[in-house]
Amino acid sequence: MLTHQRETAIVERVQQAGSVTVEELSRLLEVSGTTIRRDLERLELAGSLRRVHGGATLAEAADDDLTDHDPDAAEKRVIAVATAGLIQDGDVVLLDIGHTTLAVARLLRDRPVTIVTNNLWILRVLGDDPACTLILLGGAVGSKPGTVSGPLTEQMLALIHADVAVISSGGVRPDGSVVTDLNQEAGIKHRMRRAADRSILVATSLKFPGEGAYRIASLDDFDTIVTTPGSGAATLEAAVRGGTTIVLAE
Repeated sequence: MLTHQRETAIVERVQQAGSVTVEELSRLLEVSGTTIRRDLERLELAGSLRRVHGGATLAEAADDDLTDHDPDAAEKRVIAVATAGLIQDGDVVLLDIGHTTLAVARLLRDRPVTIVTNNLWILRVLGDDPACTLILLGGAVGSKPGTVSGPLTEQMLALIHADVAVISSGGVRPDGSVVTDLNQEAGIKHRMRRAADRSILVATSLKFPGEGAYRIASLDDFDTIVTTPGSGAATLEAAVRGGTTIVLAE
């Protein structure tokens, strides 16, 4: 049983029973308790459940990482699925910070790809994956939890040549400006996009217009935009005229 299949089975069991023990899951899935504890750690990080001593229970709103409490959580999930489908085995992939990029990382488990990231949460998700090569960018711990940024991060990015970069944002303005709310983030995202042969912007409908004062790029600087129905139609139409491919995930 592959990791993602095992994790699906764990979540279904928790939803059915309300709570489970590591011992019960170990017997049910025929894997070690150590493997189950690692699965539970990843699932808690993704907001699918809450770990307790000796097992797990249903997720609580306070543990919100990517849960249904998030108003666009369902959109982020379908965007992540569509984005993972655009990544080929063997690709070098730049993933920046954000819930959607974290969801993409989870879908890349058990695949022979190289992930380069400044997202410390992705380290927890993929750090023990034998199929994936994970490169963590150095730098100062960012103003957002679980991120690194700064001059050292930018210096490392200058050494990277990726096949594809997956970039999130705080918002997309009607004029096509892609923005974020922190200046350091804008610089890192900009450099990630330029370090890859292909760039993908992931943005839910709530990101149109979203928020943020610092410009990352324009929509037509991206090769592909993965979004959901209901996003700014006129803004996306202008990006298409500029040569960008739009993928509507449903």
